Amino acid sequence: MSTWHPIRKTPAWLAWMPDWLKTTLMWSLKIGLVVSLVGLTIVIYYFSKAARFDLAEVADMPARTTILDRHGKELGSGGGNTRRLIQRDDIPNFLVDALRAREDARFFEHGGVDYRGLARATLRNVKDGDFTQGASTLSMQLARNTFEIRDKSIQRKLLEIALTLRLESRYSKDEILAHYLNRIYFGAGCHGIEQAARTYFGKPTSKLNEAESSLLVGIIRGPHIFSPFRNLDAAKAQQSEVLARMKTMGLLDDSEVQRIKKIPISLVPQEARVSERSYALEAIQKELQTILDDEDIRDGGLTVRATLDAAWQLRLETDLSESLRRIEASKTWRYPVHARHQAGTEPAYLQCSAITLETKTGGILALIGGRDYLDSRFDRSTGARRDLGAAFEPWIAAAAAERGRLVLPGKPVQTGRQIGPKETIRIARRCGITGPFQATEDLFRGSAAATPLELATGLATLGNEGKRPRPFLIQSITSAEGKTLYTARIDTNPAIGRQAAREAAALLERNSGTRVHGGATGSGRDAWLARLGPKGSTAIWVGFDQPQRISSATQLNAVLDDIAGRLGN
Repeated sequence: MSTWHPIRKTPAWLAWMPDWLKTTLMWSLKIGLVVSLVGLTIVIYYFSKAARFDLAEVADMPARTTILDRHGKELGSGGGNTRRLIQRDDIPNFLVDALRAREDARFFEHGGVDYRGLARATLRNVKDGDFTQGASTLSMQLARNTFEIRDKSIQRKLLEIALTLRLESRYSKDEILAHYLNRIYFGAGCHGIEQAARTYFGKPTSKLNEAESSLLVGIIRGPHIFSPFRNLDAAKAQQSEVLARMKTMGLLDDSEVQRIKKIPISLVPQEARVSERSYALEAIQKELQTILDDEDIRDGGLTVRATLDAAWQLRLETDLSESLRRIEASKTWRYPVHARHQAGTEPAYLQCSAITLETKTGGILALIGGRDYLDSRFDRSTGARRDLGAAFEPWIAAAAAERGRLVLPGKPVQTGRQIGPKETIRIARRCGITGPFQATEDLFRGSAAATPLELATGLATLGNEGKRPRPFLIQSITSAEGKTLYTARIDTNPAIGRQAAREAAALLERNSGTRVHGGATGSGRDAWLARLGPKGSTAIWVGFDQPQRISSATQLNAVLDDIAGRLGN
């Protein structure tokens, strides 16, 4: 059998090459082929992963935040429930230019991924040995925020790029701009540009001026740090950075930058920032905004579980309102001469406030800031600081017991004289009552002031064997997907000894074991009811907003007795 094979002639273009160069070229081609196959495999893999995401979610904004009580009963909604979606026509051109300057200068030129910027960021990350630079375009940020791609890794970046390229093929540049601004978080509980414009400036996006537009763009990178409600100076510093970038890009000259900086920033005043339906919901919304900012939670469609007990809240509101209506309807009730509105046409009515804390944890079970939220949004549970009168006696007793002195029930002056005002004030403050105090013997006659929340905190300290709880309203926050984003931490601090707390709490025993205490103050301007129930510590205040003598202290004590009887044990 013949083994002859024709001799293969070396191509002319290879004949001149030395063997080492031929070997190098051969291996380079093989390695290049392998790298290409690996690259193609990676591309196919990440595009197949990206194909599993529904791009319709980009335009589908989670708009409603639901607030539940501790038992799961819906109380209302907040935060995202007021989100309004805008279109490209609603966005001022100046705001678009500011956004490009700050976040993505080549937005209208690239196809979703700015490869030049990505290359620069990659080199910087290699140099730093960390993911210090992201080179994220607006489209990439939109993909990341929509599908919650948060971890910093090569895998995350590759998936983000694949998603971005799909997103760019699905939506126009104008649609991407609108979806981006509708979705991102602007601080103070604001999801989306429209809610931010109305919350911060009281106007729609389309009416934002140049100063407002550049300020809002400036806070995007740190909405919890740069929120103008929290730190206007920091927000203005970010605005200056945006304007400087616009100048660098040739979008503004120096005179225009200076003109815009001189435009006044007029924020919505504090009293007009919340539009809830009750004092309790307003307080929850304020605490929610603080948590969202502090925890850097930017999701919409949240479920907020509050500490409130809806049934107890309703009972407290009903019983307190009914008791005050009864006294005002009685034939013997007379309004003080000065208890009238400035117009002088109709009398001002008695106001009230009440708050109940879960004694062991500090969770707020009920919060009443006044008789009529629609008439007055002033929250008296934290804002009405009034003399406590007889309601201060338990803390005189606590101070005496803490120092091993004799507690004389019903004789606060004699009890207090054993230790003096200074020590009594120190113990009261440790229990959460901050004053102001009269540093004389008048202190033992009730010349100490507190808000209803402070009095409830002091009561909880006595009921919790001397450990003072931190009041809070929100137990937990979960995302639309059911992921827990926040859980409250129970925070109690030792304030006084266990025995001193027990002796002080014993003064609240009255009426067949009902643990209540208080009455009208010596000045006759305020009436307090302090109650330690089986699980909750309740402080109730009754009086006029403009402090003045109540017509009949006897009648007010009757009201408090009526309320105590209604609440029972």
